[in-house]
Order: sequence, then structure tokens, then C-alpha cells
Amino acid sequence: MKTMLNIKMDRKLKVEVQKVAKEMGLPVSALMNNAARKIIETRSMTFQAPLIPNAKTAKILDKALRDIKAGKNLSPVFTTAEEMNRYLDSL
Repeated sequence: MKTMLNIKMDRKLKVEVQKVAKEMGLPVSALMNNAARKIIETRSMTFQAPLIPNAKTAKILDKALRDIKAGKNLSPVFTTAEEMNRYLDSL
């Protein structure tokens, strides 16, 4: 016996879920049913906040990306640990 379940969902989230379901060749209801089964099976649902760097770390990452694009502050490629050690000792 099947039943209908109406839920409120962010429009962008709905569109993304529909895209994923289409890529998998499944209806959205199959994804939702699978998610519900997992919740029942594990008796849990994991919520995780996105990993967002703090201001200091974001600044460091931005500088590193700018350096990479500019070809600055990059170490050479090493083929052996010995080469790497020589390079590091020379700094």
C-alpha cells in the first residue's frame, strides 16, 4: 500500500534533487524512500554544518591561491625524499 507525503522544501534543493534523481535514472520518490529507509534502519540522521574557514584561514587560503596562479612561492617537484631534504635544508 502506498501513500502520499507532502513536504515543504527549498526550491533550489528540490531542483538539485530532481537533477540527481534524473542522473541516476530514478524518480525523486525512490531517493526519498531510500533516505527514509536509512533513517529507520540506523535510527539516526546526520546533520553537518558546512566547513567554512574563519576569516584568518580564508585570508591565508586566498593568498595561497593568488600565489599559485602567479607561480610564486612554489616548491620544485621532487623525485626522492633526499632531494626534498636537500631543498628544505637550503632554505
